[in-house]
Amino acid sequence: MSDGYEILTLDEVETAEHGGSNLIPVRYLLGFRPAGVNAWIADAGGQLIPPHEEDSGDEELYVVVRGRASFVVGEETQDAPAGSLIFVPPLVHRTATAEEDGTIVFVVGATVGEAFDGGGWDTFAVAYTLQRTGRMDESRAVMEKAMADRPHSWELPYNLACLEALGGRPDQAIASLRRALEINQEEIYDYLREDSDLDNIRDDPRFQELLK
Repeated sequence: MSDGYEILTLDEVETAEHGGSNLIPVRYLLGFRPAGVNAWIADAGGQLIPPHEEDSGDEELYVVVRGRASFVVGEETQDAPAGSLIFVPPLVHRTATAEEDGTIVFVVGATVGEAFDGGGWDTFAVAYTLQRTGRMDESRAVMEKAMADRPHSWELPYNLACLEALGGRPDQAIASLRRALEINQEEIYDYLREDSDLDNIRDDPRFQELLK
C-alpha cells in the first residue's frame, strides 16, 4: 500500500466461510464504503452464491471474472462463462454454482439513493472463520475494530457475543450482549430468543435477566 491505495489479486485474499460458500472479503479487506463489493470462489460443483433474496433493497451486479458459473435467478437458469454480467434487483431469488474449478464471481451491491450500510455481515464472516480455526484473538480484534469504526451498530457487538458464546466464554458473551442492548433494544429480542449461537449461555441467569 502507498498513499492510501492498494493493489492485490483475488487469489491472494484469505477466504471466509459464509452460507455454505467461500467468500473473498474484498469490502472488509479494503475498507471500501461506497457500495458492497465482494467475490466468491468455488471449484466445479461447489456453491458460489448462497441462495438468498435481497430484502434490504440492494440491487446486485454479478460479474464472472474467471471460470464458468451456472446462475439461478428467479425461475431461470443461465450459463455464465467468464465475462458474463448478471444483474438482479431486490427480492428476486438468486444462487450460483461453479461449473469449472477456480471459478470466481465478483459482486457489487447497493440501494439506489441511499448511503451504503452493509450491516457488517462480511466482517462477521471473517471473524467467524477465524474463530472456527482457533484464532479467537484475531477474531475478536476484527470485531472490535469494526465496532470502533461503527459505534452505533448493534449487530456487531451482538455477533461478537455469538462468537464468544460459541467459544465457551460466557462472561465476554454477556458483556457484548449488554453492549448491543444499550444501542438497540427494539430489534434484538427476537434474536436473543431464537439464535442457536447463544445456546451455550441460554441457561445463564444473566442471560435470562437480559430477556426480561
